[in-house]
Amino acid sequence: MTEFNKVTVVKKANIYFDGKVSSRTIKFADGSVKTLGFMLPGEYTFGTAAAELMEILEGELQVLLPGSEEWQSVKGGETFTVPANAQFQIKILSPTDYCCSYLQ
Repeated sequence: MTEFNKVTVVKKANIYFDGKVSSRTIKFADGSVKTLGFMLPGEYTFGTAAAELMEILEGELQVLLPGSEEWQSVKGGETFTVPANAQFQIKILSPTDYCCSYLQ
């Protein structure tokens, strides 16, 4: 899917790590929520409340998922899932465009 139809977009951006990571919240009629974002190269630690499906649209990164000791390489066209109530580390290797789906 390359576009979303019949959604509500929250105008205010979510800005993290001194502006190196930003996203916009997209709300769907069925109550589901996604964020569309962009990350600049760097190393970041994120926390989750809900489980998340991270779809990497463009770019390249490495992620260290909860319970893993090995970094996983991820590039445009690939995804990874993060469990609820967890922290994960991410190394952005090139500017990265992403879509995060919050799983229920």
